[in-house]
Amino acid sequence: MVDVLEKSALRAAIAAMTLHDTSVSFGKFKALDKVSLTVRPGEMVALIGASGSGKSTLLRTIDGLQQADPGSGRLEVFDRKVQKDGRMAKGLRYRRRDVGFIFQSFNLVGRLNLFSNVLIGALGRIPTWRGMFGLFANEDRERAMAALERVGVAEFAGRRTSKLSGGQKQRAAIARALVQRAKMVLADEPIASLDPVSARKVMELLQELNRRDGLTVIVSLHQVDYATRYCKRVVALKAGKIIYDGRATDLDKDTLIKIYGEEYEDAFWSMEAAQ
Repeated sequence: MVDVLEKSALRAAIAAMTLHDTSVSFGKFKALDKVSLTVRPGEMVALIGASGSGKSTLLRTIDGLQQADPGSGRLEVFDRKVQKDGRMAKGLRYRRRDVGFIFQSFNLVGRLNLFSNVLIGALGRIPTWRGMFGLFANEDRERAMAALERVGVAEFAGRRTSKLSGGQKQRAAIARALVQRAKMVLADEPIASLDPVSARKVMELLQELNRRDGLTVIVSLHQVDYATRYCKRVVALKAGKIIYDGRATDLDKDTLIKIYGEEYEDAFWSMEAAQ
């Protein structure tokens, strides 16, 4: 019989995400080039790098939105196969429900009100026919309202989403991940189109999900100062390859020049304006 300590050790040994020797190509352009990466449960990891370095492609591959090259590596999320050798696993819909994806463009339905957009997060855990007819359980509706309250936009629950600000939309996207009951959140440039104050609030919410709820968070950022402030681990990509993977506190000038070139200071967005 496996005792409690052995069970705890087993859970700790299961990675939140394991990507091995994986490449993604678009024609002759290689967006990811034999990338291997492991993220442990409960980590908050920043992906940094110049535009076109492969950050978005990496996140989309982890979520199963992007198929790897034929014969390319393997991907597992919470010990479940997502794809291998460039082929998606069967039952991907159920495998993806543990992963919430927050897009730079919010990915909300503008004509629906905020509450309905957040409630969509429950679709992966209910039968398809119930979702088609909007037959959500009271528990899901209560969870959606609680999520809106938690991220601070409950007062806009009945408002058409297209009428909301970028910061309000992004907080709603985070609320949707809460309703989804995701174990891991992937955020693709979630603050790129936000003002510094809204950006800080969104990053604080992601940090809270990580620290308070124990969610694994992988967030791609252009702003190095935000990456080092909110994430303990930083992974840097350049030309589809990982060229740095380590503690945020160990990022120095030479490393940043290697990542961004001599104009590395352009990758900083001072947070003083957000205070």
